[in-house]
Amino acid sequence: MTKKSFVILGLLLCLLVVFTTGCKKEATESDVIKIGVFEPMTGANAAGGAMEVEGIKLANMLFPEVLGKKVELVVVDNKSDKVEAANAAVRLVDKEKVTAIIGSWGSSFSMAAGPIIKEAKIPTVSASATNPLVTKGNDFYFRVCFIDPFQGTVMATYSYNDLKAKKAAIIQEISNDYSVGLSKFYSDAFKRLTGDSDAIVGISSYNTGDTDFSAQLTNIQSLNPDVIFSPGNYSESAMLIKQARELGITTPILGGDTYEAPEFLDIGSNSVEGAVFSTFFTSEVPITDMSKTFLDEYRKQYNKEPASVTALGFDAYLVILDAIKRAGTTDTVKVRDAIAQTQNFEGAAGVITLDTNGDAVKNAVIKQVKNGKFSYLTTVSP
Repeated sequence: MTKKSFVILGLLLCLLVVFTTGCKKEATESDVIKIGVFEPMTGANAAGGAMEVEGIKLANMLFPEVLGKKVELVVVDNKSDKVEAANAAVRLVDKEKVTAIIGSWGSSFSMAAGPIIKEAKIPTVSASATNPLVTKGNDFYFRVCFIDPFQGTVMATYSYNDLKAKKAAIIQEISNDYSVGLSKFYSDAFKRLTGDSDAIVGISSYNTGDTDFSAQLTNIQSLNPDVIFSPGNYSESAMLIKQARELGITTPILGGDTYEAPEFLDIGSNSVEGAVFSTFFTSEVPITDMSKTFLDEYRKQYNKEPASVTALGFDAYLVILDAIKRAGTTDTVKVRDAIAQTQNFEGAAGVITLDTNGDAVKNAVIKQVKNGKFSYLTTVSP
């Protein structure tokens, strides 16, 4: 064989190696379905993100495959920041090439990522973002939780029926879309229930990260309301309630689902005893067979009781997996269509039926801090 022949043979062998290596890589990648997760893993809302990720990872551990392929979670930290939330969505779409996305704890972060998700046509399911604007006008965004108009009505009804309140005051976290939206829905519902357009005697505001609430509390105290509604991030809310009690304010203080975090109890200590809030799930009353599976496995893995958003993170993963299975493909538009058709799906946090806006129609749970723990009070149906 001539020298020229050896050179040609060598080139052919090199091309063969490159070709076969490329095919092997392609085959390996096709055996994996990526589901992206963007959550606040650091920053002011890190506890919320961590609780949701616990549920998502547990679901992935129990149900690691679909369509005969391994499901890989790609978790990106949105750092409790709106700009970083948008950046996280870009990374999941452009770099990671995910089939679907789960996220985020915090309606503001979900809303920041919304335009990117819509343009890329990647189906996304939020576990606990309750602001109606998360899904409004976005056919690729869904959620497995109820929305704030219902949550606001639930807490206004509790104020009026259970506490016999006729006058209410609101203290809102003005830089938090969740808090502002929920406060408005509570206000509208409370006025409607009392039949009094002046039933809300005062509205005070603070910013995320504030630690001194004396001015807002002194103002509210002078108005002598029957109840105070103050939905906001768990850390600021706990500090606010603690300072209220230190000022001698004994008025009942109510909030929303963000209260349900261990940090709320740690920061507020004895001061948050008696605080009442709406949430999504309770381990004291399992709703479905999947509730029992979730609770048993969670307790085994973490040796503690799960938060409501943990169950919702679990459900968000299952809804996506079920949709991929029904679609029979990872085509993102077809998976989106399958998610939209979700009806009577039995999740850990209840039965999920998505309406035309992509929102779950579900019960709300009311809990109270009792003896330093979150204690179940009642369940409210839509």
